[in-house]
Amino acid sequence: MAQYTQRPMRFPENIFQTICEQLLPTACIACGEFQKSSLCDRCLNQLRDGGLLSYQCGIALQATEIAKQHCAQCQISQPYFDETYCLDRYDGLLQTPLHELKYQKRIAFANALGRTWNLLLSKELEAISADYLLPVPLSIEKLAQRGFNQSWEIAKRIRCGGYIQKSPYMLQRHHYAEHQAGSTLSNRQLAIQGMFYLEERYIKQLTNKTVIVFDDVMTSGATLNEIARVLKDNGVSRVINWVVLRAARPI
Repeated sequence: MAQYTQRPMRFPENIFQTICEQLLPTACIACGEFQKSSLCDRCLNQLRDGGLLSYQCGIALQATEIAKQHCAQCQISQPYFDETYCLDRYDGLLQTPLHELKYQKRIAFANALGRTWNLLLSKELEAISADYLLPVPLSIEKLAQRGFNQSWEIAKRIRCGGYIQKSPYMLQRHHYAEHQAGSTLSNRQLAIQGMFYLEERYIKQLTNKTVIVFDDVMTSGATLNEIARVLKDNGVSRVINWVVLRAARPI
């Protein structure tokens, strides 16, 4: 399969989108108020008030953790990934829009979430040096059932350095029938072992590279930690997580 190369929006599509934005009312994806953009100023300002986060895992720090800029869990057991950047809390304003995309298959919400990411984080993250951006994959069975990978639908709409290549093909996932929701952290870590792999033809390309892994939700961190382990075992030098929603503490 040929590697995906993201193409810029074609001119007619760009014109059509601009006309729609100017003439048609848009509901804020968070509060539902009608205005010009997909996120109203009030909700945008709420998302900007983030607070202090752990540099490594993106979790909200408690008072006793601020000095070291790492949560207690990261201090005890260092994860394989190096940095984490998140857009919102798991129970925050963007939970409902993400669920509309993920479970109701409303693809338009991927565009709105991508725009929200670009408004809030693109400038902050543009200085990050990385080579590839890979979405957390679904298994072939899960992809066939859902019809799309929500992480990829958002990832392909976000802005990042032009030198960063996006690909949904390099990282793959075996099928696992059981759901992890409600499992303990240790059970999730055990269940996810061996779940991800790299397509062999891409391994050489990733050697000594920095990879961004994009996910819609980070709860316990077990999935992203296992992916980082697989990437580093195959020669990747650094792994950075970009996440839409992050749980306040592992759930």
